[in-house]
Amino acid sequence: MKIVRGVEESKIVLSVDRGINLDTVPAHVQATTERVFGEPLTPQRTVEKILASVKSEGDSAIRRLAKAIEGVELNEFEVARAEIKASYDAVDRSVIEALEMSAERVEKYHRSAKPESWMSFDEGYGGLVVPCQKVGAYVPGGTAPLPSTVLMSAIPAKVAGVREVLVCTPPTSTGKPEAVTLVASDIAGVDRVFGVGGAQAIGAMTYGTETIPSVDIICGPGNIFVTLAKKQVYGEVGIDGLYGPTETLIVADETANQTLCAADLLAQAEHDVLARPVLVTTSEALADQVNLEIQTRLARLSRESVARPAIENRAVIAIVDSLDEAMELANWFAPEHLCLMVPDSWSWVSSVRNAGIVFLGEFSHEVLGDYVAGPSHVMPTGGTARFNSGLGIHSFVKIMPVVALSNAVSSQITAGASAIARAEGLTAHAEAAEIREEILRDPQG
Repeated sequence: MKIVRGVEESKIVLSVDRGINLDTVPAHVQATTERVFGEPLTPQRTVEKILASVKSEGDSAIRRLAKAIEGVELNEFEVARAEIKASYDAVDRSVIEALEMSAERVEKYHRSAKPESWMSFDEGYGGLVVPCQKVGAYVPGGTAPLPSTVLMSAIPAKVAGVREVLVCTPPTSTGKPEAVTLVASDIAGVDRVFGVGGAQAIGAMTYGTETIPSVDIICGPGNIFVTLAKKQVYGEVGIDGLYGPTETLIVADETANQTLCAADLLAQAEHDVLARPVLVTTSEALADQVNLEIQTRLARLSRESVARPAIENRAVIAIVDSLDEAMELANWFAPEHLCLMVPDSWSWVSSVRNAGIVFLGEFSHEVLGDYVAGPSHVMPTGGTARFNSGLGIHSFVKIMPVVALSNAVSSQITAGASAIARAEGLTAHAEAAEIREEILRDPQG
């Protein structure tokens, strides 16, 4: 891992390739694009073509693109309920029980966080919390199935009161999604599951096809093409956010356990070659120990081919003078996951301004957050925690203000409305208020 010293040098190093890169793809992906479309295209142009095809051709475009891009023959997009139930037979019972336990905690957390409608009859205003009607959750397939993402996306939507939740996820070579993803969908209460992935899935959930309905909001992470598709359809449909490579920043002092720090950084690294594992510490000794521990453990990982590039090219150990400086750097970086491995970690929570989620202490760790802690693991990346929150109830509801004034309150505030309207040159506005004031003064008139 690269070791840097001081806040300013750390900011310079961590600024490199910061954010979501939506402009470049690996050579083998570019080759596939050229083969499918017959010309070299930027990722943005590729997605534009895919979305246009799905919008105009519907299901036939999805079949054609699945065959051309993924080499999969799609007959039926939707997975029948009987097939979903049968998928339990292909999944180990311990995994099913773990998914059920996770689902219970995720549901409980989000029920605790559910906002309520309110009304002040004295003031004549309030707010109604209204769920969206239909949500589409994108669940990546990629190099491994991600059943946890089904739970973390669909359950908050269900708790929010969304009437219909559907899942789109890439098919395997059989043309159907992974069995464990289907089991997770059933546990989460998903209404419909479609074996469709990529930007074409985003297009289908936006525009609707003969088989896949359009939705109000699309949520969930994905690759560069999925992310670009979400960005391009925003405005025609709501989205939860745009997600880049995953990241963890650990703040630790000399008391931290080097083995646990190293384990958490490696857990992050095995997600993606572009993952960003970061350790910010006040201890030179801990920095050296963690670095050595990572090199020792790296070769033993089943996903070493993914984790090693992330560690060698993206991981950073920043050595700073104090925990105050560590928190300054953490807030500047605005990580997806912030882990505080320091004594009395609660005392530092009030210093956190920018983070997707905060983990306190060595045993409230990020891996539990990925799977079973309770909050959704769909979190803002690339510094977007400065202005965005993780997926939750708020992602699927609208707050509709309600105005129900008594005649007395209406009369008290009418003069103010009229004055502002006339100051803006909107005399019809002013007269609409003043006419009502005249009626209130002389109901018989």
